Amino acid sequence: MDLTARLMNALTDPDSDFADPAPDMSRVTDEQLGDLVAESCAPRPWTPASGLAWGAVRGAVAERRPRFTPEACRRLFGIMCDRAERGEFVDLAQVLTAVEHRTGPLPDLTALVESLLGLLLETEPETRRPHLLLAVAGLADEETARAIEARLVRKVGPVVADELAVVAALPAEEQRLLRLTHRDRAHHEPPPLDDWRRLVGHPGYAAYARRALEAAADRTDAIAKGEIPYRADKAFTDEEVRTVGQAARVALLRDEPWLPELFDRLLPGVALAPTAAKTLPSQAMLYELVRAAQDFPTPELVTTIRTVRRTVRHAGVPRQLDKMLRRVEAALAERTDVALRLPTLGFETDATTEGGVLRRTAGDYTAVVTVTDTAELTWEKDGRPLRSTPAPVRRDHPALVKEVRELVKRVNAQLVTLVRALEGGYTVDTHHPYGRWRTELAGHPLARTVVRRLIWEIEVAPGDWRAVLPETADALPEAPDDAAVRLWHPLRADADEVRAWRDRVTEARLRQPFKQAFREIYRLTPAEEETRLYSNRFAGHLVHYPRMFALFRARGWKSGRLGPWAMGDEDVAERVLAAGEWRIRFFHIWADSPDGAELAATDQVRFDRRAEGGWQEAPLAEVPAPVFSEAMRDVDLFVGVCSIAADPDWADSGPERAYWQRASFAELTENAEARRDALARLLPRLEIAERCELDGRFLVVRGDLRTYRIHLGSANILMDPDGAYLCVVPDRTKRDGKLFLPFEDERLSLILSKAFLLAADAEITDETIRRQIGRRA
Repeated sequence: MDLTARLMNALTDPDSDFADPAPDMSRVTDEQLGDLVAESCAPRPWTPASGLAWGAVRGAVAERRPRFTPEACRRLFGIMCDRAERGEFVDLAQVLTAVEHRTGPLPDLTALVESLLGLLLETEPETRRPHLLLAVAGLADEETARAIEARLVRKVGPVVADELAVVAALPAEEQRLLRLTHRDRAHHEPPPLDDWRRLVGHPGYAAYARRALEAAADRTDAIAKGEIPYRADKAFTDEEVRTVGQAARVALLRDEPWLPELFDRLLPGVALAPTAAKTLPSQAMLYELVRAAQDFPTPELVTTIRTVRRTVRHAGVPRQLDKMLRRVEAALAERTDVALRLPTLGFETDATTEGGVLRRTAGDYTAVVTVTDTAELTWEKDGRPLRSTPAPVRRDHPALVKEVRELVKRVNAQLVTLVRALEGGYTVDTHHPYGRWRTELAGHPLARTVVRRLIWEIEVAPGDWRAVLPETADALPEAPDDAAVRLWHPLRADADEVRAWRDRVTEARLRQPFKQAFREIYRLTPAEEETRLYSNRFAGHLVHYPRMFALFRARGWKSGRLGPWAMGDEDVAERVLAAGEWRIRFFHIWADSPDGAELAATDQVRFDRRAEGGWQEAPLAEVPAPVFSEAMRDVDLFVGVCSIAADPDWADSGPERAYWQRASFAELTENAEARRDALARLLPRLEIAERCELDGRFLVVRGDLRTYRIHLGSANILMDPDGAYLCVVPDRTKRDGKLFLPFEDERLSLILSKAFLLAADAEITDETIRRQIGRRA
């Protein structure tokens, strides 16, 4: 009996003795796989044999595209009717996939379609899948399809019914694309961008998208006014949420001019109860609109989301919005046509601060909002600055006080969005037109404070890029308005150029909005060329898992939660980069600890490219250099920040201790090498410079009692001459704001804090530290 027959027998015969946990599915043809897929959907009791066969079939489907004979299509419809009669889940997407990938003419399915949809319309209390139902109805004859459509429209409500009517008038290809986008949204996997562009070009559906969003905003307005009774999370049905989310994506991709004002109504409307309650009219709609922003963001929508995040009363919603906003901001950088857009909000350029300024009069007083690194509010009287908000202003102009305070928050939110959007553009090598860049970024009263502190490259002639740093008085070169402008990246520069920019940033005491001059770069290593499909560069580390899980969310990665429960022993964190064309996967495993600490062990890093609407694993050598470098930079961050090697208090005596001893003073990663480079420039400027020197992977500090070696990766300390370990957790707050750092790096601040402490070791009063030093002294 061949493998296909054995698998079919295992799926259909409860007495089957099939026991192969890993059958060679390459021996099964695509058509045979289609037959097995259909049979695997049949409602039968589970047996060990059927479980193994089902897993093998589903595993093959994840890697291949099965083909369905006309008979397999008919068989699948019959199985779905059986499932509907039994009240079990009916996978309509699977049915449509089978029809789409059939090998021959479609048989007459009218009777089966009528039976299946009739059962579903009767048994589902709320129609959650109208587009799939409508698509299946289209497989019947015209009379049956029209009758099913009429029943469906009566059941789904006005917003969804309006869309169904529009869809019914679309050409067949646009209907198919819409069905695919709805199906992919249900599986949280965005469809190819080209499919969306073809769909949104249809004027009828674009007009519907505006009607749907306006209807949703009108409903939330009515709830706020008390015209519709308020019920928490009941403002919209699940299908209305999906439908309005679809309309939002169409409008966002079209970048409709009416959309910002409408979102300013709709998002607060779904996020704030009309009473003082901490619930929401529709948490589901709020999250769906933010997911739409992840797919097709605009600067205005990001600002509105941030505004809602500050005002929502539900305790858990702000944290969830923070996670989602990271992905929104990264996606914004990839929409070069809208990423430059930033409203001026009434600000004017201020020659004295090189930033923006806005003044508002309140009687004898003036509110002054100044934008340098961030926006700050001060008050003046007769041109003299005041220390706080004047009492007469608080008493007589409360609305103005509230307005300017909210303005400061809004400007700072816009600046954060701009910074993250610009940095996120590295993986797609974002280019901006020089004319727009000069006026809408470099000359913008708000954006200029960010732009001036970054290094830019202007293509002054084909292939001739000129790098400039406006903050250090670089004059902008002459170039046509359509010349390309991009952020400088050290990956494209040689060592001398990188060194020169780092010197210049340090000499100017310039704090860049994100790490640029000192940015780490990651190139393919010989070991990675050897392993070909995966990297072990960051494998084998033990990390504090809750800390790493939180960092996944903060950096826009998706991951399940590890833990001591079923299926909680391993997971893969994922992030999609380069406008959705590449995906990085970081494998990690739950690691039990004798003292109950929540640890994880790191494993491989792999890359996938988008292919045929799905993902296909790619050799590391084929990953674009910026994508590889930026992705590996994130993984280095996870390991560097979360490794137990960086925990000075780690005292476990088991295998974790052996890892700690090995990794605490190991060779430096790229992240730590950038830290070393920064220290080389900072040390000569410090008051303790004569007591410090760099030696390999250590900062050596000479105190009066001992000499200390601070590891530049972990910040852990060894004491000379015996190499004894010194546990120090210094008070870093004492020097906050007094020491210039060219970029934000908590570990660099910690190393310098320890250096200042140990350079004056004779003055240390902490008895725990004194005792450790005193063993030798």
